[in-house]
Amino acid sequence: MTRLNIDNINTFLTVVRLGGVRKAAAALNVTQPAITARIKNLEDTLACDLFDRQSGRLQLTKRGELLMAHAEKFEHLSQLIIRDVIDPQAAEGRLRLGVSETIAQSWLPAFVTALHSHFPKLDIDLNVDISLNLRAGVLNREIDLAILLGPVSDYSVNNIDLPGFDLAWYCASATPTTLTQAQYLARPILTYSRNTRPFRELREMLFDRVGPDVSLFPSSSLSACFRLVAADLGVAVLPRALGDEYVTAGDIREFDIGWVPSPLRFTASYLGEPKSIMVETAAQIAEAVAKTHLSDKSN
Repeated sequence: MTRLNIDNINTFLTVVRLGGVRKAAAALNVTQPAITARIKNLEDTLACDLFDRQSGRLQLTKRGELLMAHAEKFEHLSQLIIRDVIDPQAAEGRLRLGVSETIAQSWLPAFVTALHSHFPKLDIDLNVDISLNLRAGVLNREIDLAILLGPVSDYSVNNIDLPGFDLAWYCASATPTTLTQAQYLARPILTYSRNTRPFRELREMLFDRVGPDVSLFPSSSLSACFRLVAADLGVAVLPRALGDEYVTAGDIREFDIGWVPSPLRFTASYLGEPKSIMVETAAQIAEAVAKTHLSDKSN
């Protein structure tokens, strides 16, 4: 019997878990013909069919089910070897990282620096998007690790809680301090983009406390929101950690209307299966960097 090929076994696992060749090709970043060829090579090596191709759907044969059980054990042992034997400085791979813009505007540079320090040969594909899309990316196995407004409530996902972000109300520094709540909120209110939890929670709070006659201006760019506030084109409720530099520069100031939305809660979220020591380590590094960032901001 020809020696087993590790890549072919991993491809077999991916096809079974994702339920098809197309999804496996996207997850492994190869073509569909390449996936098909790997499965055929594995079947030739084992001298058996792994899938019942007569059923019209992806269904394992009895030998395919046996291979699945052994392959998962092999996968687990491989991860233990990566954890216990391989020097992280020599570990190679690709991490598909997704982050929300709040993270991108705050401690993402420190996180990427720490990742490269721990895994110098790691390639990072970075995607900045809203949490809704990042969640879908994790569940569809298009993103390995997402730093997003969480947690992701799915049995297949592991979530590591990260320090949150307090929100604050901001206006242009030249705005009179004698304005009432109604006068502040009569202006356009800049905040997170429409398909996000912060936008929905703010809208509900405003409708309950002020009424429906408020002008919400959602934006996918937090930095643009701060610049528009500085230009006195509206007010905003945004993370204090991001607003500090604008306040220090004298461009904007905080104001108090007696209430503010609850802090933003973030998680480092990733699929628990297949187990990946590299992804788990990256999530732990994210937690450490986030805590250090919060501590530095507090001092």
